[in-house]
Amino acid sequence: MGPSWGLLLLAAALGVTAAARCPAPCVCDNLRAHVLCLNGSLTAIPDTIPELTRELDLRGNSFTVIPAGAFLAIPYLTHLDLQRCKVERLEEGAFRGLGRLVYLNLASNGIVLLYQESLDGLFSLQQLILEGNRIEEIQPGAFGHLGSLTVLDLRANALVYLPDMVFQGLQVLRWLRLSHNALHVLGSEAFAALPALRRLSLDHNELQALPGEALARLDGATWLDLGHNPITYVAEEALAMASLRHLFLDHASLQDVAPDAFARSPQLRILDLRENQLQGLPPLAGVGGLVKVTLDGNPLLCSCFLRPFHKWLARARVQAEGACAAPPTLRGRSLDSLKSLEMRCSRLRPPPSPTAPPEQSRAAGSRQCPQGCICSPDFHHGSCENGNLQEIPRDFPEDTRLLDLRRNPFRTVPPDAFPGLKELVSLHLQRCSIRVLHPGALRGLESLVYLYLTDNHLSTLAAAAFEGAPQLAYLDLDHNAFTHVPAGTFQLLPNLISLHLQHNTIRELAEGDLAGARGLRWLYLAGNAIRHIAPAALAPTKMLEKLQLEGNHLLEVPTAALWGLPALSELKLSRNPIKHMGDSVFLPVASSLQHLYLDNMGLEWISPHAFTGLGPKIRSLYLESNKMSNIPDMSNFTGLEILNLRDVPFHCDCQLLPLRRWINKLNLHVGATCGSPEEAKGVKVKLSTTFQTCPGWGQGKAGETNPNKTKVASKSSKRSGKSPARGFSKSTA
Repeated sequence: MGPSWGLLLLAAALGVTAAARCPAPCVCDNLRAHVLCLNGSLTAIPDTIPELTRELDLRGNSFTVIPAGAFLAIPYLTHLDLQRCKVERLEEGAFRGLGRLVYLNLASNGIVLLYQESLDGLFSLQQLILEGNRIEEIQPGAFGHLGSLTVLDLRANALVYLPDMVFQGLQVLRWLRLSHNALHVLGSEAFAALPALRRLSLDHNELQALPGEALARLDGATWLDLGHNPITYVAEEALAMASLRHLFLDHASLQDVAPDAFARSPQLRILDLRENQLQGLPPLAGVGGLVKVTLDGNPLLCSCFLRPFHKWLARARVQAEGACAAPPTLRGRSLDSLKSLEMRCSRLRPPPSPTAPPEQSRAAGSRQCPQGCICSPDFHHGSCENGNLQEIPRDFPEDTRLLDLRRNPFRTVPPDAFPGLKELVSLHLQRCSIRVLHPGALRGLESLVYLYLTDNHLSTLAAAAFEGAPQLAYLDLDHNAFTHVPAGTFQLLPNLISLHLQHNTIRELAEGDLAGARGLRWLYLAGNAIRHIAPAALAPTKMLEKLQLEGNHLLEVPTAALWGLPALSELKLSRNPIKHMGDSVFLPVASSLQHLYLDNMGLEWISPHAFTGLGPKIRSLYLESNKMSNIPDMSNFTGLEILNLRDVPFHCDCQLLPLRRWINKLNLHVGATCGSPEEAKGVKVKLSTTFQTCPGWGQGKAGETNPNKTKVASKSSKRSGKSPARGFSKSTA
């Protein structure tokens, strides 16, 4: 509880003492309990601010570092403004003691990193403004203590990647603002811990595809802004957000939208597609509640191809805003004024004038576009998507940065296939029936960062195919015909960060396969047939952070292959037929591992020492849908934020009592239920009465937590200072 108004009035009445404590460059309003120290030269938080101050405005000073306990002397603060204070670092515990603070503004500073305990103690905080900093990384757990936060503003920072569970702990957050960053990769579980979120702003980022998997976790979100991202295509059922009503995809690079793109978002009411490169839309399926589609600023081709969409608008009673760009006879006509018979088919691109002066011809050449393709000088994009082209077109404008050639039966990419495109950044070659990428195919693409070759028929690659594309960072080879990782392929790709080889038929990861991939950070190998990983197979990838091996044929944890990966923070082994797990299987990565997925494997037995070396760094552990009846001692996993034990048949006898006590101390939703004995089957481990006859039950009973208190509260044992529970795995488990 804060101080009563009686105390505040008493302080005002005795204002001589309070005024005497007001720092010299500040102005103190004792009646309102406000202190202003604006645009001064303060280099440290004043230690003579009146204790009963509720609102403190320190804008425009020069603190650089906010040290631990900086505000302990003013515990009644509710509002704190630290804008434009040149803050570069928040020490752990910087705001400790401010349990009443509801508003914190740290905008326009130089903060680069949010540490795990930087915001510790702010359990009443409702609004956190971090706009306009230089935040590149958020450590998982940074927001773990902000259980009352409703608005988080991270606009205009330098975020590139959002890891899984990065917002864990924000149980009542309603608006997350991530606009004006450089986001291009979102973890599939990045938004998994935001059950109350209603509004998400992701506009003005670098997302090249709609992050459907991450967004599917937001069941309650009603407002999503993805405008001003270079998204070229919205695929089938790409967006599964059950409550979504307003979707903004304006000022993107959209060239096509699948008919059922939004079928899994049935509550959609407003769809904003302004300022894209859409020549038309198909009738949209599954959006019976749609009221309005905005298409202003698109090059709409009001030909016979637009008739189905036009008829659907009338039938579904959807309002559409937009005007025809072609043919010339309909240019400028609004969609709602058209009649079906006016929408005819014809070839619209006139041949260039043969009499144009040389200068004019050169200018026209700089804007030329291959026949059957669309080129956007404003967005520097080119597209020949689904054009039934047999050969890769040439003569795109030299300033093209994104080239979309999807769904054409090219079958092969010849040498020097993209001449003159030195500024090309993103190349889309998905579903092109490609079997061969010839040496020199990418020659001259010196700015290429993204290459998408998904859903082709590639079974091998030569390193020479990547000659001349040294900046390539993201290579997507999912859904091809690889039976092995093409050894030595990555020798010419020193900047490769992300490699997708999911859903091929790779059987083994051999030594030398990843030679040259020294900068690789994310390796995706899910859905293959991998049975063996050679001990030195991953040795070249010393910077590897994420390794996804789920859905393969591994029979054991590839422990020997994990040595020499000091940065590995996520390991996914889900859906591998690993039945037994021996001692110290994760020891090679114990110092860095944060997220471990061991679910749906049919695990029958885990050694009591399987997790040796793992400890406080572990943030999430997934063990659901396995067959073991007990688990190893995890009492030192004090940093856990996610623990999933659903569908594990625990034997709820006295050997499991330490686990039961430990789960209660965690105060997490873990989903653990008893599989036996018969009288406890299906009962939550927390609620089972079978433990009441165990020796020591009475001794520990006083410390038992209320089984009904199951709200997520990360690292509760660490906050309480209590020692963790003793071990709870037996060698006979």
